[in-house]
Amino acid sequence: MQFLDQAKVYVRAGDGGNGCVSFRREKFIEFGGPNGGDGGKGGDVIVECVANLNTLLDFRYQQHFKAKKGGNGSGQNRTGAGGADVVLKVPPGTQIFDEDGETLIADLTEPGQRITLLKGGNGGFGNARFKSSTNQAPRHANPGQKGEEMYIWLQLKLIGDAGIIGLPNAGKSTFLAAVSAAKPKIADYPFTTLHPNLGVVRIDSTDFVLADIPGLIEGAHEGAGIGDRFLGHVERTAVLLHLVDASLEDPVAAYEIVRGEIEAYGDGLEDKPEVLALSKADAVPQNELKKKVRALKKAAGVQPLIVSAASGEGVPEVLRALATEIEAVRTVEKAAPVSEAGWRP
Repeated sequence: MQFLDQAKVYVRAGDGGNGCVSFRREKFIEFGGPNGGDGGKGGDVIVECVANLNTLLDFRYQQHFKAKKGGNGSGQNRTGAGGADVVLKVPPGTQIFDEDGETLIADLTEPGQRITLLKGGNGGFGNARFKSSTNQAPRHANPGQKGEEMYIWLQLKLIGDAGIIGLPNAGKSTFLAAVSAAKPKIADYPFTTLHPNLGVVRIDSTDFVLADIPGLIEGAHEGAGIGDRFLGHVERTAVLLHLVDASLEDPVAAYEIVRGEIEAYGDGLEDKPEVLALSKADAVPQNELKKKVRALKKAAGVQPLIVSAASGEGVPEVLRALATEIEAVRTVEKAAPVSEAGWRP
């Protein structure tokens, strides 16, 4: 399955239907007069969050969405039919931005959430609306209001509880495959992972979602390599798992490169709790591994864990450390007040 996490689309609400100019004139029936009905309301543009999607790929093939126009009014005081709404279905974690790409309109995180992005135009009044004691035969009606239109950006930020970061070939995809049922592509060359992968992990009766993103290299915030565009997928995570390849000659430099890119990216990533681990421990002699652990501890200020996804060494300890941080964040979020503010078109 292809993965698309950003799309620009054009949306337009439906125009309102026109009012009708009509008169009732029947033989032998008194009290004739104007009976033109109102136009129908135009359709709205609605964005709905659904559970069975995890990509914005559908918006690669259709970028224009227009709601239906309201029906025109007719004689005998008949109101025109309302225009059908157009519904954009997006996966959980989708953010809607204005055309400038910076103004956040809505953030849809739960399946079932719906937002009326644009409202259709109201229908015009028929001539029956203008009848009065001084104007008993009005010969004019209102046209329908025009529907609103705009360009929007849809950006998907996957909803995971923990995110894996590190240089290319740090063992991120191997770790994800070892602890979950996910099957990411694994190979012995850099940038094997070209799009984020998710896996569900269970440890000591605790379940959480682990996200693996493409590796970062020095200068990623300036576009080097794949860049830092996929870092948005770990913005929502409660904790970061920073894997450093123990087989590198200088793991401290590798750690500092990734931390530098995280801090350059910003958006609160640099302040997230981090579990630091030396991966591929089975490929390094024990005396050399101990030296690298001491050097990394001195640079990072925390004791790094030792893990090998291939042999399973240290994997439960890493998962328990992640689960502890996730539970702490979930407890804080449950206690936080819920804001009722929403988007108003």
